[in-house]
Amino acid sequence: MKKTRQELIAKLIHDNDVGTQEELLELLTKEGVSVTQATVSRDIKEMRIAKRSGSNGEYKYCLPSARENETDTRLYAIIANAVLSSVVVAHEIVVKCHPGTARAVASAADALQCRLIAGTIAGDDTVLVICHSEQDAVEAKTVLDTTLAN
Repeated sequence: MKKTRQELIAKLIHDNDVGTQEELLELLTKEGVSVTQATVSRDIKEMRIAKRSGSNGEYKYCLPSARENETDTRLYAIIANAVLSSVVVAHEIVVKCHPGTARAVASAADALQCRLIAGTIAGDDTVLVICHSEQDAVEAKTVLDTTLAN
C-alpha cells in the first residue's frame, strides 16, 4: 500500500505543478487515495522530495534524480548526526551542532545547492545559514527539521 501510494505521489508530482502538501492531498483524493496530511508529509520526507523554483518562479515539489538521491543521503546523514537544534532569526537560521562539526554541516548545507540558502558561515559548534528572505529561512528550517526527523 505504501509503495503504491509513493509511486502515485511520484507520478502526480512529475505530471503536475504541486506546490503544497494540501495540493498533493487533493490530487491523491481525486485518485481515490485517502490519506492524512501527516502520512503525506512522511512520504515526502522518505522520498526526499524537495521544493525547487519552477520556470514561473514559484516553488514546486520535485523528485530527486538518482545522483541527487545518493549525494543527498550522505549530506543528510552528516546533518542528522551533527545538528542539535536550529532557530530562525529574520532571514537567517542559527544551527547549533556538536563541537567540531559545524564546518561539516555548513559544507553539507552548501553542497545541497538549495535555492533557499544564499550561503553559510561556520564556527566550531554553530552554523549561520543565510537565506534570501524570511520566508526562505522558514522553508529551509523545515528542510533541516525534516532531515533531523529521519
